[in-house]
Amino acid sequence: MTEILTPALLDSLHQAIGPEHVSTDERARDFASQDIYSKGARVGAVVRPASTDEVAAIVRAAARERTAIMPRGGGMSYTGGYLADRENAISLDLSRLNAVIEVNQRDMYVRVQAGATWADLYQAVRADGLRTPFWGPLSGLASSIGGGLSQNNAFFGAGAYGPTSDSVTSLTVVLANGDIVRTATAGAPNGAPFFRHYGPDLTGLFLGDCGALGVKTEATFRLIHMPEHEAHLSFSFSAKEPCALAMSQIAREGLACELFGFDPTLAQLRMKRASLMADADALLKVVGAQKSLIEGLKAGAKIALAGRSFLDEGDYSIHAVAEGRSKAGVEHDAARMRAIISEHGGIEIENTIPKVIRASPFTPLNNVLGPGGERWAPVHGIVAHSAAIDCWSAIDALFKEHERHSEEHGVITGYLITTLSTNGFLIEPVFYWPEERTEIHESAIEPGFLAKLPRLAANPSATAHVAHLRTRIVEIFSRFGSAHFQVGRTYPLLPTRSSEMASLLKEAKRALDPDRIMNPGALGL
Repeated sequence: MTEILTPALLDSLHQAIGPEHVSTDERARDFASQDIYSKGARVGAVVRPASTDEVAAIVRAAARERTAIMPRGGGMSYTGGYLADRENAISLDLSRLNAVIEVNQRDMYVRVQAGATWADLYQAVRADGLRTPFWGPLSGLASSIGGGLSQNNAFFGAGAYGPTSDSVTSLTVVLANGDIVRTATAGAPNGAPFFRHYGPDLTGLFLGDCGALGVKTEATFRLIHMPEHEAHLSFSFSAKEPCALAMSQIAREGLACELFGFDPTLAQLRMKRASLMADADALLKVVGAQKSLIEGLKAGAKIALAGRSFLDEGDYSIHAVAEGRSKAGVEHDAARMRAIISEHGGIEIENTIPKVIRASPFTPLNNVLGPGGERWAPVHGIVAHSAAIDCWSAIDALFKEHERHSEEHGVITGYLITTLSTNGFLIEPVFYWPEERTEIHESAIEPGFLAKLPRLAANPSATAHVAHLRTRIVEIFSRFGSAHFQVGRTYPLLPTRSSEMASLLKEAKRALDPDRIMNPGALGL
């Protein structure tokens, strides 16, 4: 085996965290050099620190040798967020930093290390009847807090409270020279991390940065009391335009904590893949999530009776969760949603999907491959409500233009749509195509589920077609002034900024990381 890191650097790493936590094994290096969609240059070592001080020691050692640091969370990126653009890099695996440090009920914040998962955080505060406002992505069983801070997330709580970054009050960050910075009120000698805003908001500088400006080792989130009441609603439409208009109106009025939808193709694929309605374990969780056994049995019976027949093949669907302190308030919001749906020509259908998702929010990541073992990869953009239909239609036109080639390559496309607070409309085109799976898929999927999936052969022509369409979609999003999460190495951040804004970002990078060792190439920096 050819060593890539220098002996001096390896020795420094061994001294910093112990040789048992520094891996130069080729399989470990290969695994850390790929994400759900693609592979980067093979890293020289995988290091697993267990504290902020150990991270700082690793960074100082790497800085002396001008060796790149690639911070890695749960590994669920599909935009090259932690993939090296050069060999001789260190993959910084933060999975050992997985503690929930403090749940402060009096001051209503929770401190957590960056390697903990969203499921870890949710369970830690749930026992006290608390929750963070935004409380995780669908992949929260594996996705880490640090990954969400670096990439940003949508989903649980985002309809009411916005994405990950809107719930953060403070960060602990290791800079490229090994300095440790605590932002917001935690930065005072006697400060606690209860409040984000005191002078310029430096916390925000390190959110959504893909680890290009520093390594986040700890975060503090606001807490709220767990809402006592919920309503779960599902609706269907015969076309995308009224579906999008209704979603925008529900979002603008702030009626749903989660609001998401599927086009007909993705809806049917999800039904086929997840066997959501037939899963006895999911039914039991729905039963257990209700306020009484009678309510639970009724909910379970409705789902079992509905099966998969509640959504017609050609329908666009919307699914929503309303939550609040009082039953009357939740019922008011639900009634208003029903009225909006009716105004736009939609009909109410069985609420199986939001009820099951809320009862079991963080499930195994069996959906990183398609129902026939196909590869899966999304791409997304966040647009203003006024641009949603035109942007969605432009992507539809692109798919129509390439329909014949997509059919030849076996490429299937669909959409997930969701909203962010009152002002963001997220459109996520999703691709499925025949291509061989990689080690990261086999690691993410439950063994029993994986054993049922066929192993497909390499298919570079289909993958090239998907890559071309993804590039064209990003161009369409840019035309509509879109924002993006998971910028990584996929979305054109700098080219779409004004020259003044691009210069400011470059200056921030130069000031914080003059030797370009922090995830070089991420964000285009």
